[in-house]
Amino acid sequence: MKFSRTRPVKIVLIGTGGTGGHIAPHLYRLLYALDRPVKLILCDGDVVEEKNLVRQNFTQADLGLNKARVTAERYSNVFGLEASYVPDFIETAEQLEELTAPGVWRVSPYSSETVSELVILIGAVDNNRSRQLCHEIFLKAKELIYIDSGNGEYTGQVVCGVRRGGKTYYKPAGLLYPDLFQPDDRFPSELSCAEASVSSPQTIAANLMAATAVVAMVYNILAVGNCSVQQATFSARTVNMRAYQKQSKRRNAA
Repeated sequence: MKFSRTRPVKIVLIGTGGTGGHIAPHLYRLLYALDRPVKLILCDGDVVEEKNLVRQNFTQADLGLNKARVTAERYSNVFGLEASYVPDFIETAEQLEELTAPGVWRVSPYSSETVSELVILIGAVDNNRSRQLCHEIFLKAKELIYIDSGNGEYTGQVVCGVRRGGKTYYKPAGLLYPDLFQPDDRFPSELSCAEASVSSPQTIAANLMAATAVVAMVYNILAVGNCSVQQATFSARTVNMRAYQKQSKRRNAA
């Protein structure tokens, strides 16, 4: 599927921990290199804890600080981009719809013609209730790219869903993996302190492989203008990544 290489871009990254914290710096570098209006918004309500230093992209100096704020201020300063972040968990449809609503830009200062932003929603969350919310917003959107990343200790998958003209061209994670959603799934803020302290075991290698797949998809969409990969599965134990492509008959650019 082809994508415009000139439209303004807005990326909303939900989660800046195990995988999101490794995705973010590369997104800043990529957006810095693009010759068009860009915006990156990081969202996370969690704070940096000692246990996060083992596999997440933080240091001792970050302890006790909000993850989204630390990441946004660190890398936006390096690349000269605006530090946009939401230091809260995104847990309502209203919040996410507002974040993913495309802004409108004038084509030039001397023209009344406008163009809307190409919006990419990236889910780097560790709970399926947040995935369900992203899934719901994706299916309601007229146009949206939704990239979801999920992994366990060694293995995982990254899925790129594409909506255009109110139709789904690439299925999102929720349609490819419906077992992700269970009736008792809860948001991070709904978990007790004891529950929140226990998470699925992950390795830094699995987080890095997931981040690499996400960044590669975003790079192909924005820099190359063409992405045929709908999903990628990987294993850090076997050092293997497999991409699944989908050929689209439509050639018009978004």
